[in-house]
Amino acid sequence: MNKEHPPEPLDFFIWTVEDVGLWLEEINLGGYRLIFKENGVNGEYLEGMSMFTTEQILRFIRRCHMKWGDFITLCKELRRIKVACLKGEQKVRRPWWAPSCLSIVFVKFAKRNRQSRVVSLKLEP
Repeated sequence: MNKEHPPEPLDFFIWTVEDVGLWLEEINLGGYRLIFKENGVNGEYLEGMSMFTTEQILRFIRRCHMKWGDFITLCKELRRIKVACLKGEQKVRRPWWAPSCLSIVFVKFAKRNRQSRVVSLKLEP
C-alpha cells in the first residue's frame, strides 16, 4: 500500500501489518501501531476478531496493552468498515502485488469474493 494514503476499507481483508498501522493512525489509535506490528496483526486477523470468545478478547487486550475504551473504538471502526463493505460503498481495485495484466480478472474475482464475505457479515450479531 502507498504510505501516503490510508488503506482502502474494502481491502481490509488483505491488509498487511503496515496497512493496519496506517489505519490505526487514521482512527487515532496510532499508539498501538508498534505493538500490533510486533504481534503480527494484519487484515485477516482483524477480520477474525468478530469470532473471538471473551477469553480471546481479554488475551488480545492484555497482549496489546489496550485500554477498554480504545478496544471499543477499534471494534466500532472495524464495524464501520464492514458496514461500508456491506453497502457496497467501497471500490474494488487491484492490490499492489497483482500484475496489471490481471486487473480485470482480479476485479471480477474480488467482487464475487466480496459478495460471499458480505453474506457472512450479515450473519454477525
